[in-house]
Amino acid sequence: MDNFVDFRRVWLAYNDELWEQGKFAVEDISLTLRRGEFAAIVGPSGCGKSTFMKLATGLKKPSRGEIHVDGQPVNGPLKISGMAFQAASLLPWRTTLQNVMLPLEIVEPHRSQLRARKAEYIERARALLASVGLSGYEDKFPWQLSGGMQQRASICRALIHEPQLLLLDEPFGALDAFTREELWCTLRDLQAAKGFNVILVTHDLRESVFLADTVYVMSRSPGRLLHRRDIELPRPRELELTYTPAFTEIVHELRGHIGALRKSGAEVAQ
Repeated sequence: MDNFVDFRRVWLAYNDELWEQGKFAVEDISLTLRRGEFAAIVGPSGCGKSTFMKLATGLKKPSRGEIHVDGQPVNGPLKISGMAFQAASLLPWRTTLQNVMLPLEIVEPHRSQLRARKAEYIERARALLASVGLSGYEDKFPWQLSGGMQQRASICRALIHEPQLLLLDEPFGALDAFTREELWCTLRDLQAAKGFNVILVTHDLRESVFLADTVYVMSRSPGRLLHRRDIELPRPRELELTYTPAFTEIVHELRGHIGALRKSGAEVAQ
């Protein structure tokens, strides 16, 4: 099997004092994602999902254990990754096109090639925006876009340098249900067309089951992976699938694991 992401017994304490006290943000995380796999991580608030993202991108180094991406140890920020968050965080003084092109001004080797390849890069950005329904909005500023449009642009910005790994931290959490489902389909189509790996952190169990190949349930802090669920629903998946008994059964199964976590947490608190 061609594994692309490999966590090997990973633990993280945020500083030496917490390490000495045995207080970890995540503990004993082991998982492998094959090339092109879409994985989702769900769990209660504060369980370490976002910490996992920082580890996967190299923004945090594990206190113990190893992380490999594309066969290489992760020792610093990954150039082959892109990230998008719940807040689109577009720069208000830049147009949609300029916002999307920002990583090309920062990430090598694109930064060094920007002047020579600018026309090519602009065309790439326009094509990416068109693929998510933003053709004609290239010269609009963020305040002229709806929340869903801003999040589309944010995902384009994360993908413009053609990363092999896309990390999404609650990217649709602030949107209304209709817009959220539209963007599920946008992400589904982009990932199917380009074949990049995705790690999605979400509280939305329907979202995780609709989009992912594999869903991991994370425990309360310190975060551990308690359950893995392969989602064997056929692709391509349409929204009508979310109303079928097979889909609902998986969502209820995952909700049962989350509910058990909440119940055990309440018992501990008493």
